[in-house]
Amino acid sequence: MSDHAYHHGNLRSVLLAEAERTLRDEGIDQLSLRELARRAGVSSAAPRRHFPDRQALLDALAGVGFDRLAEELAAAIDRGGDDYPARLRAAAIAYIRFATRDGALMDLMFAAKTRAGHSIPEEGPTRLFTTTGELIAEGRRVGALPPGDLDRLRLLLIATLQGIATLITSGRAPAELADPLATDAVDLFLREHR
Repeated sequence: MSDHAYHHGNLRSVLLAEAERTLRDEGIDQLSLRELARRAGVSSAAPRRHFPDRQALLDALAGVGFDRLAEELAAAIDRGGDDYPARLRAAAIAYIRFATRDGALMDLMFAAKTRAGHSIPEEGPTRLFTTTGELIAEGRRVGALPPGDLDRLRLLLIATLQGIATLITSGRAPAELADPLATDAVDLFLREHR
């Protein structure tokens, strides 16, 4: 990042963008407030106005990831049109594509290291779980899913998609199977829960 990237009032967003780049390109162990400050061209103390410690930065970065994932799911659901199975398939594909494209961020979002003594801003996970919960509730309304425990179905769907993404990012399943596996998972999910 150039020394001129920081402009008054946007240091937090500059630091988060640079932290995400570092996470993706160099790994979580290379994330430090001091290095982010250097890359942003500000004093080493400046990031602490927004992130008191490294954990606060990690939590904020995980929150950014949850927000982005929820936005991508919502956009995919909208593109699915009025057909519920198509909407659910679109969401599943979007989830797995996000997880495989931004694997390090996804790992951070669901890692225990974002929980110890700190917390991700609640809006992030809440927004993701609300989006998926609304999609499951819609399935119940249109008769594609049975009445029952919405939380259980939502967690089952997310766990299935997370598992597929993990298999792909770990090299245990080929990347070209991402979309077909997402589609198959949704079809099995719908068939099993009718």
